[in-house]
Amino acid sequence: MARTDPRNATQYWWDRHLAGLSLLHADFTTHEYPPHVHEALVVAVTEQGGSVVRSRGQVEECTPSTLFVFNPGEPHAGSMGWSERWRYRSMYLTQAALDRLADGLGIEKVPYFTRNVFADADLIAAFLAMHQAIEEGRDVFRERELLVGSFGRLFSRHGSGGRDRIAPAPVDRRVFERVRDRMQAEYASELRLEELASDAGLTTFQLIGLFKRTAGLTPHAYLTQVRLNMACRHLRRAPALAEVATAVGFYDQSALNKHFKRCYGITPRQFARAAAAA
Repeated sequence: MARTDPRNATQYWWDRHLAGLSLLHADFTTHEYPPHVHEALVVAVTEQGGSVVRSRGQVEECTPSTLFVFNPGEPHAGSMGWSERWRYRSMYLTQAALDRLADGLGIEKVPYFTRNVFADADLIAAFLAMHQAIEEGRDVFRERELLVGSFGRLFSRHGSGGRDRIAPAPVDRRVFERVRDRMQAEYASELRLEELASDAGLTTFQLIGLFKRTAGLTPHAYLTQVRLNMACRHLRRAPALAEVATAVGFYDQSALNKHFKRCYGITPRQFARAAAAA
């Protein structure tokens, strides 16, 4: 009998910005999937243990070092095999979600995959981070950035060839500065990655690339830094931390604490106390 966490065995539907994307977080000690198909593109990442998957007349292993991808309508089956536990995360993108994703990447349609298994540590880490961020549901800007960036790399590296090449962002300092200026002016508002890209005349994927090449940071990381800089100004006046978090655009006080500690090595409260004693 399968041992599953009631929450983890549930599919999460993320409909805020990409209708048709569902997430599954599963934890099995014994389980078997009979041959089946999904009307969606499937991407699966194993966190612990593994399984045996059958597809295209081949038998391959799911492990933490492999990324599995199945095209819409592609038959496959799976079982625990040698593993005593199989904990994994998977995501399913229907045609509606794929169309929206293609738009964000600047291509007509997503590519077809001629293989199911990819040993790509960078992509595995990226998809895990994306899945976790969407499951948490605390930062839409970051979720969208991770989604477009991760799938963009997957399609570019492992998708079938064709005319729908994902175009890189132009190297244009003026475009970067225009987006940067908007971030600095509207940091406290609920900025959308797609809106920033559209205003700059870029696809979402191109905007991510532009920031990486020009600032050495992703748009989300840059916006977070702008918000942290403004938080420091507020903290010198010693208001309540929850008020500071809201004033500079963070989801809540815990988000402010997490980013502040990661960036500066101290908590916002410690910073406020030091500023008051100076």
